[in-house]
Amino acid sequence: MNGMSKGMTLSEPTFGHGKVCYIQMPAIDIQASAAFYQAVFNWTIRERGDGEVAFDDGVGEVSGMWSTDLAAVDHPGLIVSIMVDDAVAASGAIIAAGGTIVDAIDPAATEIHGTFRDPGGNLLSIYQHRGPEGE
Repeated sequence: MNGMSKGMTLSEPTFGHGKVCYIQMPAIDIQASAAFYQAVFNWTIRERGDGEVAFDDGVGEVSGMWSTDLAAVDHPGLIVSIMVDDAVAASGAIIAAGGTIVDAIDPAATEIHGTFRDPGGNLLSIYQHRGPEGE
């Protein structure tokens, strides 16, 4: 699958007061970070009009850009979680694309999540939704 849930298609993002809409993400090497997120999470990578490399998440709801002027968020604090269809497969893709697993997922846990570091050293989380039937 391309990183979207079954039956979902890219469309205009939801606009509204309080929506998380944009992330500025620290990077050591912007191209390496862009390649990582594209490979692991199917983010769309694009060049903005000012030449900066930007992204849209896998469902077109959150945008952002990478910056070498920001320090990596490398310790627990504010943790951004990225939803995945299969946390086990995503963990393998994270490693294959140059990231590292910090806290491995437990597929039997009530909440399926784990933390990882991206190529820029940022600490983030993956989260797998079990669905209404507890799948």
